Amino acid sequence: MILYPAIDLKDGQAVRLLRGEMDQATVFNDDPADQAAKFEAMGFEWLHLVDLNGAFAGKPVNAAAVEAIRARVTLPMQLGGGIRDRATIERWLEAGITRVILGTIAVRDPALVIEACKAHPGGVVVGIDARAGLVAVEGWAEASSLQADELARRFEDVGVAAIVYTDIDRDGALQGINLEATEALAKAVSIPVIASGGLASIEDIRALKAREESGIAGAICGRALYDGRLDPAAALALARKAA
Repeated sequence: MILYPAIDLKDGQAVRLLRGEMDQATVFNDDPADQAAKFEAMGFEWLHLVDLNGAFAGKPVNAAAVEAIRARVTLPMQLGGGIRDRATIERWLEAGITRVILGTIAVRDPALVIEACKAHPGGVVVGIDARAGLVAVEGWAEASSLQADELARRFEDVGVAAIVYTDIDRDGALQGINLEATEALAKAVSIPVIASGGLASIEDIRALKAREESGIAGAICGRALYDGRLDPAAALALARKAA
């Protein structure tokens, strides 16, 4: 199981939000590239980047910070937030981003996601962000009528590398991963699922590991990692244990 330390970008800084609210941001590092280098030194194998301003604007806003991170570390990284058209997808993949995360357009324009998967095998992740089981879009500001598993099934067998499933009501709240919903989604599709939202301690990683065979392939670590509740070495050792 892969652990993805999160660098959420707002106004050029590395922050964490509470339940996706932009006015509930805590700044953890005003130099995101420095934060990326710290995560690399801790032994993480991937980075999870989100352009928060971009998610609301519908286009990249924190490109300079992303490019600084890319220049600073050698880790593969996945990036989401404001990636809504083919040109932006191409731009980021050509700039050395390993995988782009497509959320809003997965709801609005699924054909574009399928096209991108064909053009870039292994380079596309679908982000499914849900509140009470319903998918939210536009930086979580708008609710759709789609159930998370319904959206996921639309991308079965088209080449999606993974699904990042976020429980919005738990994100940044340190309340623990929504295990039941994450496992249910992982069982509903053959696409690997990355758990996101609420990871509070190593016990969450232990619980996810116990469900690894259902298709849970990773977890995103945010606030618990930044505030010291999660020990990186212990978390990585547990995640890498053979099932």
